[in-house]
Amino acid sequence: MDIKTVVVIEKDLDGYFAFCPTIQGCYSQGNTYEEAIINIKDALKLHLEVLQEAI
Repeated sequence: MDIKTVVVIEKDLDGYFAFCPTIQGCYSQGNTYEEAIINIKDALKLHLEVLQEAI
């Protein structure tokens, strides 16, 4: 299943913080921009799996 959503990635003192403003509670981080992208994709997948199980 392919889902498209907005992801915001911000640089902070510890690396990068990523979150989905349209999906409450879905966020992640990474030491690099690339790592933050990988981590937020994993977080999105897991978050959506949990939501789907709740239906």
